[in-house]
Amino acid sequence: MTGGLDAIDVKLLNELKENARENIASLSKKLGIPRTTVHYRIKRLVDEGIIEKFTVKPNYKKLDLGTTAFILARYDPDSGLTQREVAERIAALDGVYEVHIISGEWDMIIKVRAPNAEEVGKIVVDKLREIKGIEQTVTMVSFVTVKEEL
Repeated sequence: MTGGLDAIDVKLLNELKENARENIASLSKKLGIPRTTVHYRIKRLVDEGIIEKFTVKPNYKKLDLGTTAFILARYDPDSGLTQREVAERIAALDGVYEVHIISGEWDMIIKVRAPNAEEVGKIVVDKLREIKGIEQTVTMVSFVTVKEEL
């Protein structure tokens, strides 16, 4: 069991992670449990907040957003803003897909997507570095994504 989940809940979550659109009858057959049980378990997982939402995984290359970059950012504590406020301003930028406040030498890691490296540069130079509270950044462009889960 993981976090109060039994083996069937874990299998159900794994199936839904692979295909959130899979219908209850198909899940029932795969898991070997009645459809009403599958329906009840999904509802319980949603009600308990274990499943936060059902979503899609876009093909970013086909959306002309095939370049992914990760940016380490250092927070300026003299900015008059809290680190969380700076992170929220970053999160509101177009092209930003994730913002994490982290421990260690850097204060935040930011995931961006753009059509190409030049556009990543525009996000960093023209948008991110203009945010009050950002002291320094380091940008790393991803060559290949080996694994990415939702």
